[in-house]
Amino acid sequence: MVKVLVTGGAGYIGSHVVKALGEKGCDVLTYDNLSTGHRSSVLYGRLVVGDLKEKEKLEEVFTDWRPEVVMHFAAHVVVPESVKDPLKYYLNNAANAMNLIEVSVRFGVKGFVFSSTAAVYGIPDEIPVKESSPLRPINPYGSSKVMVEQVLADASRAYGLRYVSLRYFNVAGADPQARIGQLSPEPTHLITRALKAATGELSHLEIYGTDYPTPDGTCIRDWIHVEDLAQAHLLAMDHLLEQGSSRVYNCGYGHGFSVREVVREAKRVTGIDFPVIEGSRREGDPPVLVADPSRIKGELGWSPRYDDLPYIIKTAWEWEKRVRMIRGRG
Repeated sequence: MVKVLVTGGAGYIGSHVVKALGEKGCDVLTYDNLSTGHRSSVLYGRLVVGDLKEKEKLEEVFTDWRPEVVMHFAAHVVVPESVKDPLKYYLNNAANAMNLIEVSVRFGVKGFVFSSTAAVYGIPDEIPVKESSPLRPINPYGSSKVMVEQVLADASRAYGLRYVSLRYFNVAGADPQARIGQLSPEPTHLITRALKAATGELSHLEIYGTDYPTPDGTCIRDWIHVEDLAQAHLLAMDHLLEQGSSRVYNCGYGHGFSVREVVREAKRVTGIDFPVIEGSRREGDPPVLVADPSRIKGELGWSPRYDDLPYIIKTAWEWEKRVRMIRGRG
């Protein structure tokens, strides 16, 4: 039974990966400070409440538990906030990650899977984006992830720490059985905000920018179901356990939808014509981000099951309705 330490495993993406690991039969320990994560989202294994800046506590966990694989999700992820408060992002996303990498090297971890982002590319020269595209982030969030990727590359060369960095595009959806999903008091993801506008939890949905150089003037993104992303992590882990070399992979479907298209589909899936207002652009948003996923498909055999925008929205909608029902009971 593989022992896996998952930092940030009580958060949105991390909790889906913990679920996938548990279903695979792995021995999972989640390490999370619960600043944005939730105990109820950890469906398998143990939960240790701790922060990555608490290096002594982290060392105690490694000493007692001796993980073979580390999966690192713990990070701040809101692009506009990173522009307003960059030090918060560099301290948590970069400096704290270095604590984890240093301890992982010292304890002989066999593989390190890193939660990276398409934000490392900034405004790409070519679409779809390949892993070889230049890294030119346009916000501190993306820059903080580039820093960690560089540290991992150097640690791999110097100490033999083998890693896989997964560059996520836009993640959405929820567990098909509606056991877990995105839980946030102030959501920033488009699909979640659209669905909260549909439930009436938000008075309206605001679109940020309608003058981008795209067919309908709104940003285009590559939306990937969180369950498909979770499977990519398991494949990355297997690759490392089989002595595979350090690699970087894009995680997306290879095609995109505009903000307006997503909003239109959200209204169709929910059957609710919720209010939408048009606002100005946000700092740090590139016009188009679409992945070239051919490398992960070719090398790891990744075969997405949920490449379907209506299904992505439907699973997120079922989750939102369940959350609303539970809150209503409370």
